[in-house]
Amino acid sequence: MADMMLNTRSLRSPKLANLSALALVAALGLAGCTTNNTTDAVIRIDKAQGSQENIASLTSVINANPRDPEGYNVRGSAYGRGGDFRAALNDFNTALQLNPKFYQAYANRALVYRNMGQQQQAVQDYNAALQLNPNYDVALIGRGNVYRASGQDDAAFSDFNKAIQNGTTDGRAYHNRGLIFQKRNDQARAIDDFSKAISLSPNSPEPYNGRGVSYIATNDDDNAFADFNHAIELNGNIAESWANQALVYERKGDKQKAARSYRHAIGLDPKYQPAKDGLARVNAAG
Repeated sequence: MADMMLNTRSLRSPKLANLSALALVAALGLAGCTTNNTTDAVIRIDKAQGSQENIASLTSVINANPRDPEGYNVRGSAYGRGGDFRAALNDFNTALQLNPKFYQAYANRALVYRNMGQQQQAVQDYNAALQLNPNYDVALIGRGNVYRASGQDDAAFSDFNKAIQNGTTDGRAYHNRGLIFQKRNDQARAIDDFSKAISLSPNSPEPYNGRGVSYIATNDDDNAFADFNHAIELNGNIAESWANQALVYERKGDKQKAARSYRHAIGLDPKYQPAKDGLARVNAAG
């Protein structure tokens, strides 16, 4: 995530510089930067987790103690991370039949439902987990993200806030609350939350992107550029990071580097609209 520092303050595009902070974030389509990088805990597929060898090993544990719900919960998680959501659901269902008070299994099943696009079922499972353990931060953060994705920012904020008040060490709570502060144009609090998320999850690129966007909104391009570059260093396969870097180049007036970074973002995700819009702006500017 770190290229070289550029002094962009005096070279900023007048058109972009004249936008208000909130208008800038909205106009550039960067109010969040989590569309593809899924900081909100949507499962990142890892085929090794669903390999025949791994599943066979977990199945042998289940066969040795078929009445232990934890075995099904662990194998269900492996199926989920491997992308076999149907098999994951079957294991979580079995775990909950064996132990209806297994709140972790409810939260795990909710995450699978989210990946399947079944958001209502996900909320129901998060609710069930929280009825059993009202302070379970995984369920609070997961439900908050479902709310945030559906535009229910107040409900999402309440869930993230409760997890934080309960002392969670999960950086996603701070990151996602920061996204809501950012959307509300409370950039100072957003930056504070992203910074806390970074301290808890220093190897995660998402809060660097989030904080960089808030720095952009406050015209602090140097710090924004450092954050976007560090996001790229941590994971160079996230389109948002490259598009964000391109934005700083664009504000600096370096169309060639901006176009290069926008194209790289599009190469990573051809459907990522902020990169497509940014490249169109740069090309139109000649």
